[in-house]
This record gives sequence, structure tokens and C-alpha cells, in this order.
Amino acid sequence: MMEELELYDVTIIGGGPAGMYTAFYSGMRDLKTKIIECGPKLGGRMLIYPEKMIWDVGGVTPIKGEQLISQLEEQAKTFDATIVLNQQVVGLERLEDETFILTTASGEKHYSKTVILAVGYGVLTMQKLEIEGADRYEVTNLHYTVQELEVFRDKHILISGGGNSAVDWANELERIAASVIVVHRRDEFGGHEKNVLKMRESSVDVRTPYEVVQLHGTGDSINHVSISHIETGEVEKITVDAVIVNHGLKCDYGPLVEWGLEMKNDVAVVNNKRETNIPGIYGAGDFIDHESKVRLIAGAFTDGVLALNSAKLYIEPDAPKVAYVSSHNIRFKEKNKKFGLDDNNYREVRG
Repeated sequence: MMEELELYDVTIIGGGPAGMYTAFYSGMRDLKTKIIECGPKLGGRMLIYPEKMIWDVGGVTPIKGEQLISQLEEQAKTFDATIVLNQQVVGLERLEDETFILTTASGEKHYSKTVILAVGYGVLTMQKLEIEGADRYEVTNLHYTVQELEVFRDKHILISGGGNSAVDWANELERIAASVIVVHRRDEFGGHEKNVLKMRESSVDVRTPYEVVQLHGTGDSINHVSISHIETGEVEKITVDAVIVNHGLKCDYGPLVEWGLEMKNDVAVVNNKRETNIPGIYGAGDFIDHESKVRLIAGAFTDGVLALNSAKLYIEPDAPKVAYVSSHNIRFKEKNKKFGLDDNNYREVRG
């Protein structure tokens, strides 16, 4: 395909929040940009929790994950970035002219002057409940994520897990479910402190240290769950309408880990310019670590900006170090006219 033979200034691998915002900012810097995402949709990890409320994005009031994805995708398309879905990048090669060739699992080739890795935790799969026969309930009332809150209205829910997701779902479902029980192997929870406190002060029944040891059902539907106390071994049988398991995610970066990147604790090491140890390759979002790393969506946005600025200077060493803010950036001049702003109004807004 001709499009695949085009040379791009920046190719972003990964279509989560970091990748989408980086594509937008790349447009602000007038770079020819492509996103390659291995899945069928943009959104990254947020696709797993479409109904989860997100509170900590600057200037955005509480918003569902699916809505934030939609807004980020619209923003990413502001400057007509090329978006390629359902392709996993597996190969990296550098030509004599310093151009990168990215090869996907299906054999397509993509050419780019620079690469920004925004792959998150790679290909994610849910940690399954390790109980014999559990898989037969996945088609009915054993859930590894929550797609629609209303499914659980007036139901008796048991949640197994102790991380952010388990705590968040407990707080969300407590408002609409008949009852919510949270079972966790440890007394301490890994969620944000404020959310954990909210859960403990609510009607949620927190059982620690316990674990799920057996599912009891009729046909392919669970109606009881046996939980066991970690220390005493005491077993209790609980009546349930649904079980939600949040035991974390398995990450798989595939062949990317063989590219020669410096890795530590399963993430890529970058400097304060978000440069990896390979010239022309940068990182953003959950895939990277550095001494000032902030593991929030806001931090991913900052990573993307810094990585893109480094890519811009790699391509054009004499370019400005950062993009002009949107109120001064010439690339927004025509777009502002759609909002009824002529040049004079535009200057007034700028002050």
C-alpha cells in the first residue's frame, strides 16, 4: 500500500492517552504524524474500564473513561494524524540514512524519522481467577471488568481484589447494588488513600485477610462463593448474584523488549527529555520510568510533550525547543474561525 511507504516525521506506537495526546501536540509542531495501535480501537488501558469515573485530569470535571477516550481521540485527529489500528509492531530496523523501518506482525512496513513508544504495559490480559472450573461462569456472572454499571443494580456483588480498580468499583457499585462485599488477601489496599477510606466508611462489607476458594453454581451461573480466612483457614459461604475479579493485569511487550532498549523493572529507562538509550526513539506514559515520573494521565501528557519536543529537535536541531501555546500558535488560526473568532477577536483573547 502506498500509504505504508510514506515517510513520517513521528510514529507513535500505542493509542492510549499518552499516544493520543502526543499526536495532537505533534500537530502543533507541524510534524507528519502516525499512530500505530495493536488493538481495534484507540483508548489503551481505559478501554477495560469504560464506565469508571476519572477525576484527576486537569480542567476536566469527573468523566467516564469512554467519554474521555472519545474526547482524546477527537483531539488527536485535530491535525489529521494517520491512525493505523489492528497492527502490532514487532520489528525495528534502522537504515543508513537513519530512517526507521517498523514491521508489524502481519508484515506491513512503516517508515519514520523518529519513534515514540507509548505502549503502556503492552498487550494487556486480565489475571484470571485461579479456581478450577471458573471459566465456565465467564459467560454469565463472573466478570473481570465492568462495562455497564446498570447490570449490577439491586444485585448482591462480591469483588475479589485490593487495587485501585477493586476499590473504585466497590465505591461505584455501593450506590446501586443491594450489597457489596470486598474480599482481599491483605489488610492493606493498594488503591488511592481517599478512595480506600471512602470504601471503608461506606456500607461496603470489607473482608480481610480472605481469599475466594470456591465458586458454587447452578448450570453456568454462580449463586454462592466460599471465602477462606488466610490465617485461620475458616471458610464462609456467601450468597451472590455476581462476582467481579480485579487481580491485576498481565503485560506483554512482545518482541519490543529485544530492540536493545534499556529496561528496568519491566519499563524503559528514559532521561528528563524522555530519550531512550537509542537515538531517535523516545518514550511516554506507563511504559517509561524516570526520576520525576508521575503515574497519572496528566503525567502521561507531559511525557508526550517532552518526548515530542525531543523528536522535533532531533529532526530539526534549529527548531524552537517547545511549541507556541495554542492562543499564539499559527496552526490554530484557521481552526479558531470555526468558533467565530476573526484575527482581531483572536488577538483580544490573547491579550
